[in-house]
Amino acid sequence: MPVQTPDLSGPERFDDAVAAVDRLTELYQASVLFLRDKFSATIGGGMPESRFRAYYPEVRFTTSSYAQIDSRLSFGHVAEPGTYVTTITRPDLFRNYLIQQIGLLIENHGLPVAVGPSATPIPVHFAMDGASGVTVPQDGVMDFSLRDVFDVPDLGTTNDDIVNGYGFPYDGAAPLAPFTAQRIDYSLARLAHYTATDPEHFQNHVLFTNYQFYIEEFETVARRMLDDPDSGYTSFVGPGNQEITAGDQPLEVPAKLPQMPTYHLKREGSAGITLVNIGVGPSNAKTATDHIAVLRPHAWLMVGHCAGLRNSQRLGDFVLAHAYLREDHVLDDDLPVWTPIPPLAEIQTSLEQAVEDVTKLEGYELKRIMRTGTVATIDNRNWELRDQSGPVQRLSQSRAVALDMESATIAANGFRFRVPYGTLLCVSDKPLHGELKLPGMATDFYRTQVASHLLIGIRAMELIREMPLERIHSRKLRSFEETAFL
Repeated sequence: MPVQTPDLSGPERFDDAVAAVDRLTELYQASVLFLRDKFSATIGGGMPESRFRAYYPEVRFTTSSYAQIDSRLSFGHVAEPGTYVTTITRPDLFRNYLIQQIGLLIENHGLPVAVGPSATPIPVHFAMDGASGVTVPQDGVMDFSLRDVFDVPDLGTTNDDIVNGYGFPYDGAAPLAPFTAQRIDYSLARLAHYTATDPEHFQNHVLFTNYQFYIEEFETVARRMLDDPDSGYTSFVGPGNQEITAGDQPLEVPAKLPQMPTYHLKREGSAGITLVNIGVGPSNAKTATDHIAVLRPHAWLMVGHCAGLRNSQRLGDFVLAHAYLREDHVLDDDLPVWTPIPPLAEIQTSLEQAVEDVTKLEGYELKRIMRTGTVATIDNRNWELRDQSGPVQRLSQSRAVALDMESATIAANGFRFRVPYGTLLCVSDKPLHGELKLPGMATDFYRTQVASHLLIGIRAMELIREMPLERIHSRKLRSFEETAFL
């Protein structure tokens, strides 16, 4: 069967990042419009006489020099001579990111980048995403097999091989970015499904929680911020892409909430804060972070509930994680359990400073309400019902002060995806000391602390936002061989 493709010119060289991204946008839009037009014309007819295919654009960079470059940043340059390439999707969504990353590459090496069509087809499902009133039907609905005419998502090439360090089999070149275009498209579609908000609403600073109260408190804080002209926040977005710009505007609760309700307090340049209620369990935590990672956020933090393991703790006390005991198991195939997940100084100091700012306690007095220590993450919510001798011994040997089902997963995936991470939890029960999570157990102190907890998370993100980019994205999360793009 003959193959029809859009008529696009070959690679062009650019020494200006803005012009390079403009060309990426032209190529991508031409390819997507070609697929949309052909699909719309085909959907109502029979089997066409040709196959339709369009390709992602790519950025390609080649250097033959070992010359030392300014490597004070942990990104924006390649380590040795060679050819490096990455496929690109949604250059409209990633415009600022691409301009920054390509610009650093050109500046640091003094060499141009080449922009042109790649050899990777765009799956029709991803091309149709966002097309008004048109959806791709399930295979078998039409009179012909969809994959006989259009390219469909290929899980064989949609993977995390680059970030996991397994290689990059792409025409002999090395990877220029941590994710391929098809991997990104897959996650963008999953994000819209799980959170009921479009990817463009996500901000660079992401909070995760496992308790609905934080969502309610976030909306209250957001409305107050919108009414403050000096706050810098411009709008607030909830599930269903509902967006308000003033504190007194209504924000309706959808009749059916998504699996992970997500809200965005937006700021210019995506510098605001996103809050995701991932619910309970390491599987949800992995799912959320797997997909949000492709947006390349500057940091993500867990602000949820945990079990306190020390008798000296009270309900409502805070726990600042400086180590993780990983018994969540969902990342064992991607990141071995022997891999250390280190605390990041910039995140730790921001969280501690945020606790001080909100509670007005500091120094030794801060120990009244906050402990620093190991957080254990498990995959069995009812671990207390089994023989406790094994789990309790491991918890004691690890010096754990708290236990939950999400924090180590979020931190480990942050480490894997090179996204700065941190954890500040609030003690909601003490199962080893007879205080189970039961109705009526909450004290006034606990309720007050929970109300402050979200404010601490927001304040920590504001402190992180004020840091230079190179301090947040440091070499602590980078391996021996890293991509030039962050």
